[in-house]
Amino acid sequence: MNAYQPVESLRQDLAEKGVKYAMASYVDIHGAIKGKFVPLNHLDRMMKGSELYTGAALDGVPQDINDDEVAAMPDAASATQCTWNRQLAWFASDLHLNGQPFQACSRHILKRQLAAAAELGFSFNLGIETEFFLFKDTEDGGFAPISDRDVLDKPCYDPSVLMDNLPIIDEIVDAMNEQGWDVYSFDHEDANGQFETDFMFTDALNMADRLVYFRMMANEIARKHGAFASFMAKPFADRTGSGAHFNMSLADIDSGKNLFEPDGDDPHQCGVSPLAYHFIAGVLKHARAICAVIAPTVNSYKRLVQRGAMSGSTWAPVYCCYGNNNRTNMLRIPSQGGRVECRAPDISGNPYLGAAMMLAAGLEGIREKLEPGEPHRENMNDHSLAEIKAMGIEMLPRTLGEAVDAFEADPLSRDVFGDLMFDSFIDFKRSEWEQYHNLVSDWEVKRYLKMF
Repeated sequence: MNAYQPVESLRQDLAEKGVKYAMASYVDIHGAIKGKFVPLNHLDRMMKGSELYTGAALDGVPQDINDDEVAAMPDAASATQCTWNRQLAWFASDLHLNGQPFQACSRHILKRQLAAAAELGFSFNLGIETEFFLFKDTEDGGFAPISDRDVLDKPCYDPSVLMDNLPIIDEIVDAMNEQGWDVYSFDHEDANGQFETDFMFTDALNMADRLVYFRMMANEIARKHGAFASFMAKPFADRTGSGAHFNMSLADIDSGKNLFEPDGDDPHQCGVSPLAYHFIAGVLKHARAICAVIAPTVNSYKRLVQRGAMSGSTWAPVYCCYGNNNRTNMLRIPSQGGRVECRAPDISGNPYLGAAMMLAAGLEGIREKLEPGEPHRENMNDHSLAEIKAMGIEMLPRTLGEAVDAFEADPLSRDVFGDLMFDSFIDFKRSEWEQYHNLVSDWEVKRYLKMF
């Protein structure tokens, strides 16, 4: 949709497509969609912020029950007819409080960093790879892959199982392409029941909107087929988890030229420009704090484990370093060059907050002309911990509790989140960690109940 299209024209366009209801949508601290449905004949009121929400009713929205409601201010350019129910149109929205942008709105937090980039003459392009699981419920109360043939120890790229799941995947891909996302590949991933869709990058705000919409869309489509989509980081101890790799580049805000392209000057011969190396250095400087946001759950840290000390399979990185087309680094420069891939994010994250932290760190690296050191082309998993330490390389946090401590200790976190969301994020995530840490697991009972 055109951001400047008059509301009445927009309403007529949607009505002609069969839309009856509009959804003023925003996300909570998890990046999960919330919203109200508004009859289309009241679209003009919705676009002016008629839909009010009590923040205290949601996870991590820092409001008390006596505070004024926040209002969703829809972005007209984001209007999307939902393919699984064409009576519904979805709108990404910013939250406002008393007529002003709400400081703790995830989308607004990203917008603040995009404005900071624009002041330097940059736009931020982002591609996110969507890995997820498709499961069916089982009679014993558990879950399982949809296809009975999905039993291989290494099911990656298995076309027969992909074909078994194609009725769901095909509908998801059709929906993505109808919305102009330009899917160029999809496949069965490393774990049973796991899939990935790859689609073209866009500006970071639009990509974050797409990621949160994708999770809702995939789940609704799967439910039509008697299944469900899972965006849990690691459902199986002995199988890979679901990443959401961030593929990042900065462009000239006027010309759109990719400023991460080396253009003849590539000091480390990895396929990116000096500007990109400064960006990389900034992200590495703040990697441990960023990790709390891009790997935001207790379960996330079952995916971020070192090979040899892990309970199950993983491709996820644990070392705060960079290199060329080397998947054992947190930051990888793919063989095509011109962009930087962060492999630490998982699919359970809030993409607005993750992109905001990543961009802010990268911009700091550019402003301060930080250098990332020499790239690592070797398999980082072959190094001992002592060798990693001797090289001065930090490791990503091992637990959510450790990640939240790193987030709290880094001044960048408060600068990016603002006081309200900073305090709320720490309180919520620390409580989440303590609840998990105080739980007695089946593993503990089996190991210790009769051990002594």
